[in-house]
Amino acid sequence: MQKATREQTKRHNSRLVLKTIYDNEPISRADIARVTWLTRTTVSGLVGDLMQQGLVEEIGWGPSEGGKPPVLLRVVDDSRHVIGMDLASDEFRGAVVNLRGEIRHRSSLPLRSRDGETALSLLYELVDNLVAATERPLLGIGIGTPGLIDPIQGTVRQAVNLDWQDLPLGALLRERYGLPVYVANDCQVAALAEYNFGAGRDTGSLVVIKIEHGVGAGIVLDGRLFHGDSFGAGEIGHIGVVESGELCRCGHRGCLETVASVRRILQQARAIAQNDPGSLLHRYRANPEAISIDVIRQAVEEGDKAARRLVWRAGRFLGMVAASLVAVLSVRHILIAGSITGLGDTLLNAIREEMVGRSLAAVATQTEVAMSAMGPDIVNLGASALVLTHELGLLSALT
Repeated sequence: MQKATREQTKRHNSRLVLKTIYDNEPISRADIARVTWLTRTTVSGLVGDLMQQGLVEEIGWGPSEGGKPPVLLRVVDDSRHVIGMDLASDEFRGAVVNLRGEIRHRSSLPLRSRDGETALSLLYELVDNLVAATERPLLGIGIGTPGLIDPIQGTVRQAVNLDWQDLPLGALLRERYGLPVYVANDCQVAALAEYNFGAGRDTGSLVVIKIEHGVGAGIVLDGRLFHGDSFGAGEIGHIGVVESGELCRCGHRGCLETVASVRRILQQARAIAQNDPGSLLHRYRANPEAISIDVIRQAVEEGDKAARRLVWRAGRFLGMVAASLVAVLSVRHILIAGSITGLGDTLLNAIREEMVGRSLAAVATQTEVAMSAMGPDIVNLGASALVLTHELGLLSALT
């Protein structure tokens, strides 16, 4: 163990003071000193530095406790912006986000090719658009991408959908933009978003199951994002659930993705439209590509038995894997995220029923399964949380 240098100590204390203001604003210098156990002189100096940087401002007087009224402080939410990126769908999505997780600008570009070089060029184009969209100083770039990611090195070990293998994505973006860059799996950053900005703010542990073209889970345990020893924690989409089932893109058969991903659900709904005259989806037989998750939900709500069986079957397979997560992790909060949330209560009830039926009742009945309310911004916000935590120490759930 080496003794911290004066500069390291000052940086630590500065982040501590900033986070204290962030979490407790409006707050006085005296109260900061009481919360942090730093001296009033130290706090006063650090607050002065933060004000000079434009991160903190005085907003008026607080109530007097018998002496001079204290001056109250708050963080200037738009003093810095970050860029959050979501590379996990048919379009690359990005957002400019402030220090409170409020989105100031959105941009997206369709992913028309799965070629790796094309995907990288599209990412550069989107980041260029987002950099140009803000005049505030940028803290950095956070990226949520599908695949197996080494978040320490910022390397995409394997992303089948994007044709990336051992791509040093973080290093490439740092060199191009001169900004700090943080890269993690999209499902893991979705869990960060829920933990810091969404329904997970009052929980110690949670699992976010994110379902788009793929299926994955982000896991927060005791306030820490869990990556696993080889960074593959949460790759539940490739758990086998159907013996001798459909061939998966990973090379195995019967994976969860082959029966419960949005891609597979839409494929099955379009087959129903073509082959089942008794289904309400049959009205789309001439244009099956018009079938969406919303169309399927509407058919279920109107009493379409084929559509209901389709949704219930997908929910059962998701519930099987949720039961395993509950048995291993004993978490009390599971959130379903991604465009699949549009299927609503029918899907949710199937997941809950199967999960409870396949795990110890005393544990499973204590686990709440709910839909995420964060919508399509969840990965952008989680990727932004990576930057806000690493650069300013404002948020949490990082190892």
